[in-house]
Amino acid sequence: MPKAIIFDINGTLIDTVDLHAAWVQAFRDFGFTVAFADARAQIGKGGDQLMLVFLPSDVLERRGEELEQYRSNLFKKAYLPRARAFLRVRELFEHIRAQGQTTALASSGKKDGVERYQEIAGIADLVDLATASEDAERSKPDPDIFQAAVARLAPPTVNDAIVVGDTPYNAEAARKAGLQAVGVLRGGFPEQALRGAGCIAIYRDPEDLLRHYDNTPLRADAH
Repeated sequence: MPKAIIFDINGTLIDTVDLHAAWVQAFRDFGFTVAFADARAQIGKGGDQLMLVFLPSDVLERRGEELEQYRSNLFKKAYLPRARAFLRVRELFEHIRAQGQTTALASSGKKDGVERYQEIAGIADLVDLATASEDAERSKPDPDIFQAAVARLAPPTVNDAIVVGDTPYNAEAARKAGLQAVGVLRGGFPEQALRGAGCIAIYRDPEDLLRHYDNTPLRADAH
């Protein structure tokens, strides 16, 4: 019976996955050519994990931190103003609260970004707790972010929570943390990839979750 729903943010609640292709521009500005589709397929990982895919180890060691900070600043300035919440996100969170369940956010992004996303989605007053990259030693697909969220729940047990995310990396991180995961399709990953990573159910988006809530694994009396 899930007492808490732990949500990923990008591609799950906020339509930002294509905007995170700011990585493509950042790589280009640092002299590396990365195709949009290749970068998009890695969105959902933390920046440290994503850069491992595209940069030689020596470059990553010398310039990885600089590139990640450059990409972060670029995203905030040129891309974030375009971010919008998916339909009915606030209504979904209102419904969860009405069921007596807790809502949590768990993102590989920075704390200030997580706070900004809550404003964009209009859910800052409905989120019970949030974890960000500052709360974890390792980013998704490692389980640290979700483990940090569970540790702040009361009582802190994986049997009391379920994860909602849009990428296989969320499902993989949830599985490593001992949590079940539900997938949504707005992040662009196919249903097969989400199920292969461990998602126990798939929905189109937050609106679809809300519409079918009483028949989803999120419902308060689910077993």
